[in-house]
Amino acid sequence: MLTPNTVSFKGALQFLEEFQRLIDYQACRGGAHRMILYQQLLDCVASHRVADRPDRFEPRLLKRRPKHFAFLRKPRHVIKSEMVKGVR
Repeated sequence: MLTPNTVSFKGALQFLEEFQRLIDYQACRGGAHRMILYQQLLDCVASHRVADRPDRFEPRLLKRRPKHFAFLRKPRHVIKSEMVKGVR
């Protein structure tokens, strides 16, 4: 049985890019031909599977800020004096 966590997301995107060229090239053909292309696309996506990775998951969280510096939570003069002393 094919489950979403066994299908390669990157592989699916690559197949979609390749099939987009075919779809654009053969756009003038009928709807039956599009259904054949669609089924071929699904077969290709289903054939590119990934191994079972039971401990693999990605948390869906946002970072607070995309900078490499901490928040300035103390007055600047306090931070500067700590840096001079070597505390920080």
